[in-house]
Amino acid sequence: MAAPASPAGYTVAIMEQPGELVGRALVVVVDDRMAHGDEEDHSGPVVTELLGEAGFVVDGVVVVSSDEIEIRNALNTAVIGGVDLVISVGGTGVTPRDVTPEATRTILDRELLGIAEALRASGLSAGIVEAGVSRGLAGISGSTLVVNIAGSRAAVRDGMATLGPLAVQIIDQLSSLEI
Repeated sequence: MAAPASPAGYTVAIMEQPGELVGRALVVVVDDRMAHGDEEDHSGPVVTELLGEAGFVVDGVVVVSSDEIEIRNALNTAVIGGVDLVISVGGTGVTPRDVTPEATRTILDRELLGIAEALRASGLSAGIVEAGVSRGLAGISGSTLVVNIAGSRAAVRDGMATLGPLAVQIIDQLSSLEI
C-alpha cells in the first residue's frame, strides 16, 4: 500500500510512535576520531534507536573529542536545554584520554551509584569486559538524569537494556516533584 499524498503533493508516511512518551533525551558521543571526522559514528544511531524504542524523543546526537571541557560543555548544554536524560557514550575506560567520568562528576548534583553499578554488573554478566571496567557515572543534574555508558557496541546495547526501566522510574520521580 502506498503512502497517501498530501494536498501539496508531498508523500506522507505514518511514523510509528512508542505507546507513551517518557521524555526528551540527548546523546553525547565521546571519541577523538569521530569528532575529527576520521571515523563514522555508529554508537549515536544505536543509542538513538534504543531510546526511541523506550519512549524517548531524541533531540540530537553530539560528537565531542575526549576533552574534559568539551564533554562538560556538551553535558551542561543538554541539562540547560531541559532534556530529561543525557546519555554519554565512550571515554569511560582507563587510559589518560578517558575523562568522561571526570567531566560528568563536575556537573552532577547527586550521584546515583546503583545505576552505574548495575550497568557494570549487567555488562560483566553478559561477558562485556568494556562495560565491566567502565568508570562511568550516573546521577542527577538539576532535573536531568545523566548516565555514562562504555563505548563498545555490545556495552551500549546491554547498558541501554539495563538503563531503560531505571531511567523511566527516575524521570517519573523527577517530573512529579513540586517546584
